[in-house]
Parts: sequence; structure tokens; C-alpha cells
Amino acid sequence: MNKILPKSLLKDVQGIPDARRIAIDKVGIKAIRHPVRVKDRAEGEQHTIAEFDMYVNLPHDFKGTHMSRFVEILNQHDREISVASFRQMLTEMTERLDAESGYIEMRFPFFIDKAAPVSGVRSLLDYQVSLIGEITGTQIQTRIKVIVPVTSLCPCSKTISDRGAHNQRSHVTLTVLIEDFIWLEELIELVEQEASCQIYGLLKRPDEKYVTEYAYDNPKFVEDMVRDVASRLEAEPRISAYIVESENFESIHNHSAYALIERDKRQRGFGEQAILARAERLATEAAEV
Repeated sequence: MNKILPKSLLKDVQGIPDARRIAIDKVGIKAIRHPVRVKDRAEGEQHTIAEFDMYVNLPHDFKGTHMSRFVEILNQHDREISVASFRQMLTEMTERLDAESGYIEMRFPFFIDKAAPVSGVRSLLDYQVSLIGEITGTQIQTRIKVIVPVTSLCPCSKTISDRGAHNQRSHVTLTVLIEDFIWLEELIELVEQEASCQIYGLLKRPDEKYVTEYAYDNPKFVEDMVRDVASRLEAEPRISAYIVESENFESIHNHSAYALIERDKRQRGFGEQAILARAERLATEAAEV
């Protein structure tokens, strides 16, 4: 028969010193599922299931972290975690685990009710969304990542062919650092508006004709996609940094076409200020001479 001992008599193995003097950047739990609530522009709120990764740093002199505390933090909130409680969880995690930095990522399917372009028949389309939070000290950064499936049609194929052009489904992945609230639907629509054509869960024959011809009239290389989306992001003041990726699952090849643009508006602003300051300094020096 197992003997139940009081907690005070059980050795805390994770808390003992470690002599190897090697710090760990991230340690924690990965791929734990939990109910969440996210804001929905049409319905107010959407209930879904998220998969969480939760990590903290571990100093060189500690043998291990307390894995059970990650799960406790998840379950101490409402049965369904909201995006609002996400930032609070980051702070709680580093405090409870005596860590200097922490990382939480939650991935979840997000559904939009879409109307077909001609028939108007409605159907749900799912998008893969990630909310990524990082904390260092008291500084928290939150990024949103969304994978938007679209149609792309090859401009070269259209130009050189007497009939038709090859087209395919593509994934445009947007990762943005936000400075103010932005709807998930806004990010998704921004991408869809720059594609050869958006996709739908359900189409009737008149709709299929429409999307086929619409894509044919809007051919885009993978390079066009990332540049056009980046142009839109540059004009969005609520986004301070972004990564836009496009992967075309080529219908005539056994490989994908891929492009990426990464920009940080904050660094650019600092650089521009430095250039202006240097120019002013040189002008002043020249005037003095």
C-alpha cells in the first residue's frame, strides 16, 4: 500500500542547485489544449479550443522548473481563457516560476461566416490563428499570426497560354506586432483583398464561374502577394512591425513557391531620425567652417 507523505517531507528535486552553469532559454509545456473565448466582429464573441505552449527561462543554477504550475495557471482563470486574460497569464507565469522572461503561444481555429459572391449562400471558413505573447521583466509584446488561404493565378502562365492559366490555393501568413486593438477579421480581409481571389467554404455553379474569372482577371506572382500586402500594412498605424509570407502550392510542380517580407517600422523610424540628425550635424559643421 502506498504511503502518503505530507508535502513538507517530499524533496523538491527541481529546486536543487545545478552545477553545470548552463542557463536554459525556454522550458515549460507544449501543446496543451484549453477552451478560449475570442472577439468576433459579427457575433461579439466566439468560443473555440486553443493549443497552448508555455515557457519560461531557467537560470543556470536551478536544476528544473515546476511543470505543474503552468497547468495551474491555465486552470486558475475562467473555464474559457479570453484574449484579455492572456497578458495577465504572462505576468502570473513569470512571477510564480521566479523567471525573468516568459513566452505563451495559443493557436486556435477562427471561423468566419462568408456569403458566396453570386448566390449569396452562406458557409463557415476556418482560419488558423495564433496569439503570441512574450514578457521580459515588465515589458510585454503581443503578436498576432494568421494563416489566410487564398487563390493565386500565375501571370506568366496567363500571358503565354492560348487557353487558361495555372492557379492554386495559397497560404498567406501574416504575423503582426500591434500597438492598438485590431479585429482578426480586418487582418484576414486585408490579405484576401490582395489575392487573385478569396476562397469560400461553399460555392454554387454561378459562384464557381465568378471566382474562376475573377482570379483570371487578377493574376499574381508570389512576389506580388507579399508586396501588395506589405503596402497595406505600411499604411496601418496600429501595426508597428510585421512579417508577411506567401506560399503557393503549385499545381504544375511538386514544390511550392515562397516569398517573405519582414519590416519593423519602429527601427526604421529610429534610423530615419538618426539620418536626419547626422545631416543636421554635418550642415552645422559646414556652416561653422
